Amino acid sequence: MNFDFSDDQKLLRENVRSFLAKEAPLAVCRQVLETATAYATSLWQAVATQGWLGTAIPENYGGAGFGRLELAVIAEELGRVLAPIPFSSSVYLASEALLVAGTDEQKRRYLPPLSRGEWIGTVAHFEGPGDPGNRPVKTVVRSGKLTGVKMPVTDGDVADFALVTAKSGRDLGLAIVDLHAREVQRERLDSIDPSRSLASLRFERVPIEWLGGRPCGSDTVQHIFNRAAVLYAFEQLGGAQRAFEITREYTLNRYAFGRPIASFQALKHRLADWYVELELTRSNCYYGAWALSNEAPELAVAACGARVAATNTFELASKEMIQMHGGMGFTWEHDAHLFYRRARYLAAVLGPAPVWRERLITCLERREQAS
Repeated sequence: MNFDFSDDQKLLRENVRSFLAKEAPLAVCRQVLETATAYATSLWQAVATQGWLGTAIPENYGGAGFGRLELAVIAEELGRVLAPIPFSSSVYLASEALLVAGTDEQKRRYLPPLSRGEWIGTVAHFEGPGDPGNRPVKTVVRSGKLTGVKMPVTDGDVADFALVTAKSGRDLGLAIVDLHAREVQRERLDSIDPSRSLASLRFERVPIEWLGGRPCGSDTVQHIFNRAAVLYAFEQLGGAQRAFEITREYTLNRYAFGRPIASFQALKHRLADWYVELELTRSNCYYGAWALSNEAPELAVAACGARVAATNTFELASKEMIQMHGGMGFTWEHDAHLFYRRARYLAAVLGPAPVWRERLITCLERREQAS
């Protein structure tokens, strides 16, 4: 079994990296972070023009008609530049949810403007800190109207619509909500990474329609999150890899006592350990990409493994980057804190690593019992 990308996909990676090197240097991320701007609108428009928003959307719904492997390639490259755009919310979550569970009419209505970048979508799931899987969902739908509060919601302040997890009786589903409706109140929240926005959404009997025409059930909701976890993992891998490359270059060119600091045992062993973690994470991500692109039964296990490995590795990378740059790494002017902020942000958007580790254990136990 070959888990490597094809020559065409590697060429795509080269083209995407070359494009982002010109359009999305780290200065773009810093500019959004240091201003009141919600996201880089010019970069968003450029990405939409490239057709990346519709990478995995079929052509009959206005997309490019490629697969999840191509989308994984793009996700990793966007992670490398810490792209300050709502790509993950709109593509990994909203578009994927519509493709998995939407009706044909919903796909025809929502996917074309999503693929063109005219609309931004998101998924609203959390209702405060902690693991939502360990407590009942309080957001409810009664008589076709949704009431409740969701927070934090990624890109909830800029999204045009949200897929909101809600209960109807005992059934859990995803309710499609127009976030411009007067019954919706939005408030931007403080984030550890201001280059990627978070919001609180309050719904007061707002009209909805169910994704798929009816509540899809908790298994479908988790399946959508598993799919998103693989793509988020590639974004985290890209950030961790770029942090490693920047740090390695610095330690090779920074001299102390007449020799590169990378030659000091205390640093070169840490760099070696860091490299090993990157490659192990890459293996987990590739396994997840294979499972996602082939709709394999192993997707749940692969997604949990990729999510846990990528979250831990990006956090490790961001901390090592700061420490190995010495006193300079702790300053506002250095880019190291941009990677730390993004690592912490991505660690929380789908739930922290311990939550996914518990899911991995549960999936493995169920598989063992079934065998």
